[in-house]
Amino acid sequence: MSKPHIRLGVNVLASGRHDAAWKTFDDKAALSTDIDHFVAIAKAAERGLLDAIFLADNPGGLVSESYTRPWRALDPAVLVSHLSAHTRHIGLVCTTTSLFGHPYTIARQIASIDHVSRGRAAWNVITSQNPPALHAYGVDKGWDQAERYERAEEFVQIVTQFWDSVPEGSVAADVERTVYLDPSRLRKLDYEGRHFRARGASSVPETPQGRPVIFQAGQSADSRAFGARYADALFTGQRVLDGARSFYSEVKGLATRYGRNPDHLLVMPGLFPILASTDEEAQRHKRRLDDLLDSVALREELARHLAVDAALLADLDAPIPYRETEANEHLVPTASRWHRKEMLKEAKANGWNIRALLFSNITGGHRIFVGTPEGFADDMLHWVDTKGADGFNLNIDVQPTGLDLIADEVIPVLQRRGRFRTAYEGQTLRDNLGLPRFEAANVSPDTTPYFARELAGAA
Repeated sequence: MSKPHIRLGVNVLASGRHDAAWKTFDDKAALSTDIDHFVAIAKAAERGLLDAIFLADNPGGLVSESYTRPWRALDPAVLVSHLSAHTRHIGLVCTTTSLFGHPYTIARQIASIDHVSRGRAAWNVITSQNPPALHAYGVDKGWDQAERYERAEEFVQIVTQFWDSVPEGSVAADVERTVYLDPSRLRKLDYEGRHFRARGASSVPETPQGRPVIFQAGQSADSRAFGARYADALFTGQRVLDGARSFYSEVKGLATRYGRNPDHLLVMPGLFPILASTDEEAQRHKRRLDDLLDSVALREELARHLAVDAALLADLDAPIPYRETEANEHLVPTASRWHRKEMLKEAKANGWNIRALLFSNITGGHRIFVGTPEGFADDMLHWVDTKGADGFNLNIDVQPTGLDLIADEVIPVLQRRGRFRTAYEGQTLRDNLGLPRFEAANVSPDTTPYFARELAGAA
């Protein structure tokens, strides 16, 4: 049997994933809003035949990174709509909140993007509730873990029911009877949950994909169960292969328990390549970027992650203080513990000292690969072939130049091995991800109560 094609998306950041990337640009001040720059990134990704461009988002006001690097300024729904006019095939993943606002707004936005892009839209569902988001939406107090996912589940159920509410064929356009939209063919919803209510039908007819693709990110038991039930693809933060295999096996098993085909749930960890023609040159390229970072501020950030005094990290060539780190684990916020655990697992596996951990993408969180395009292809295929991933969401050091290296050097290696497309397979994102068109007629409206935590606990 032939081995599967690898799935590849790219995380679009104004300057690139490396926190010092913006310092290498001539026009630094305009990066967060330069639409021509974003178009160039999208075109480079499509030239490389990647599956999708992914626009993350902070759903509230300015966050801490806004003060030290270009931030996510533009509304992702507006940005991907513009990028759809400058691309023809690549998927467009739009991140929005599932906690604030009302589901109908999101249902209409994402369905509209699917129509204007002719079937290339995806919705990345997030449940983050950082203080800037709470403040921007005028919320005094956030929700605990259980309530947060209960709220998110109601949100997704309403969005997907609105997507299904005006099915293909409901537009009769009957001149003789003067009937344009046939009310008998609608699938109206009447939803009342603890957090959200909605009735009626969407103003947007069924989209070219049947439903836009749903992406979801997260690591907790609740998040895994939530994603396995509702998502078509999962973004995740695996840094060590053994852990990635466990995650992969668990979420595929959860999908099966929900009555889904596990092959229709794609697992795509984040991955940060820094590439050059030789391993030595790639290391030099990384060091040049790392040297532009504020190492004092970065050391303080690492101290926060590890819950230790920054003075313990003063000697960058010293061993990592694992004993103190483990003793202080209870001081780390719950939302940060997965990231911290993965960093330390990778550090132990590789025998890192403080310096190596400090410059291992602690702010972005995803695993770094430093080396050649050939070696990078080997690394990705090893993860896919040993059931650690179906593909990856790439984080590029400097955009779009680092993305050009992917298109020109990495993709041809994968193509020669028969592991990546030589042309897009179809018009829609579902076509290109190997996912079937969603058929609403085969699915009853989902109004079941929240039980993701229950199922996760039983797994």
